Amino acid sequence: MTLFAALKPPYFSIMTSGMFAFVLAATGCQSSAESTINTSAQSTNTPVTTDMSQQTLKQQALRIQRALANNDYARITKDIHPTRGVRFSMYAYVRPESDKVFSREQYAQYLQQSKIRFTWGERDGSGAPLIIPLPEYLDTWVKAKTFNDATLSINEFQKSSNSINNLNKIYQNSDVVEFYYKGSDEYSGLDWRVLRLVFDDYQGKRYLVAVITDQWTV
Repeated sequence: MTLFAALKPPYFSIMTSGMFAFVLAATGCQSSAESTINTSAQSTNTPVTTDMSQQTLKQQALRIQRALANNDYARITKDIHPTRGVRFSMYAYVRPESDKVFSREQYAQYLQQSKIRFTWGERDGSGAPLIIPLPEYLDTWVKAKTFNDATLSINEFQKSSNSINNLNKIYQNSDVVEFYYKGSDEYSGLDWRVLRLVFDDYQGKRYLVAVITDQWTV
């Protein structure tokens, strides 16, 4: 199996094999957004408490989900936290040492550069690495269309897999909007999926700090 060299933003290793291909390694993808703050540290904001605040949070989360569902990925750029960036976790267990974290600028850049591939993690069951560009990850792994008619909850988990859910440990004072798709009758619900959007306050506004997906695991 080909090993992918570590990328240290903003420089990339260039490999030639008839054409240029850019690859980012699983163990070397902590973005510059992380250089100013430890994302595994506790955040300092206070979770939502009022009905009005919860309604505003729900509307923001729905707007992000719909933008992703419509493949309008760039629309959520301004929702990304200005200093912390946004984390992408394949499963419920957040891995601060290896999850991909992008600043606003990196997120916008990688949407336009489809040849840059990232190792997002390992698939449950097979252990095979998932190595695809950011737009493909959003389309085929996050699969926001799945959650167009999902059940929403705020700061509550509706479904859990065998993967340990450590979100509250990593983001102890953040707000979480969970989208839960219960699965189909065809697969007896085993194709259920969860999308968790995590928000932190910054200078009086809420920003997206993590996009966490979960599903049935062995």
